[in-house]
Amino acid sequence: MLQTTKIFAIILFVILFFSGKNFSQQWSAQQKEVWAGVEKYWEINNSDPLADFKYFDDSYLGWSYSNEAPGTREDALKSRKYFSTKAKNQFNILTPARIWVNGDFAYVHYYFTLVTESLDGKPNTEKGRWTDILMKKNGTWMLVGDHGGEI
Repeated sequence: MLQTTKIFAIILFVILFFSGKNFSQQWSAQQKEVWAGVEKYWEINNSDPLADFKYFDDSYLGWSYSNEAPGTREDALKSRKYFSTKAKNQFNILTPARIWVNGDFAYVHYYFTLVTESLDGKPNTEKGRWTDILMKKNGTWMLVGDHGGEI
């Protein structure tokens, strides 16, 4: 009985070990390109909180959990300008959950952790989930909408 259990355990281990790649998500070249764009505008935002607005299309409508209704690119810019005077982004961690691409359109569901520091040096950590809706325009993935926030 003990011998049979050992053999079963070894076989189970081997199956799980070699099938591990089947459980992980594999991204296509298009999905990787879209995700690289998302990481880029988040990283740019850490050094200059307004620089990533070059990735916001004029048609952008976004809806943060903290807002009652979707807002325009101009609304987002006003909000960002205000909050950039209250705290500075230190770093972020992004984890993709799902990336869908169809031609020049894509959406990305992901989790984020954002660490900021207030003007008096106090750190703050925000964790949440976000969805970006993107359109490829002149070779660049542009935000046309988003939704999410702290959870």
